[in-house]
Amino acid sequence: MKKHILCLGDSNTHGYCADPSDCADGGIRFNEDERWTCRLQAALGDGYLVIEEGLSGRTTVFPDPLHESMAALPVIYSLLKSHEIIDLLIIMLGTNDTKQRLGVNATCIGLGMQRLVQKAMSVDCWGEKRPNILIVAPPHIRPQYNDPAMGEGCAEKSAGLAEQYAAQAELLGVHFMDAEGCEFNCIDYMHLTRRGHAQLADRLAALVPSLLQ
Repeated sequence: MKKHILCLGDSNTHGYCADPSDCADGGIRFNEDERWTCRLQAALGDGYLVIEEGLSGRTTVFPDPLHESMAALPVIYSLLKSHEIIDLLIIMLGTNDTKQRLGVNATCIGLGMQRLVQKAMSVDCWGEKRPNILIVAPPHIRPQYNDPAMGEGCAEKSAGLAEQYAAQAELLGVHFMDAEGCEFNCIDYMHLTRRGHAQLADRLAALVPSLLQ
């Protein structure tokens, strides 16, 4: 059986494109040659199955009062069980947790990630192996962003996530990677460009095989 890699994320995993001119199809979603998940699949080859679970607006554990079913915590059991056996779970969340209306800081978002990982570790989807989880800190929201729906303070909270996630990964005994430096667009300053997707895929392709030995 192929190694199953489940990628749990938000719009940057779904492949939202804020700049249609940056997408080969001119749409609002990068295509299968451009999204980091698909590029990771191509880089890893036929011995792996990379499964996309990206939802725009998704948070770690915090319900969004404007949109239903945004928190990953209530659905992670069913996601993991539907794709078992899971060999590696990659979680890249936290950008939407910074929304002003949710009222949480970077420390609380880190605790949300801790709760989500603990839940994932408790699900009997790992076969005979111990849970294998990689927390990816998303690139920082850039200071230039201006999204009234996100609200104020998002860039500052976003900049604190990598430190919080690294600490949680060490505490929980799981893997950590910081995606800072992967390119964001200059329209909303919080979504990956086509180049950013390629950069993220390259980093993960270099790391993931060592996590599945």
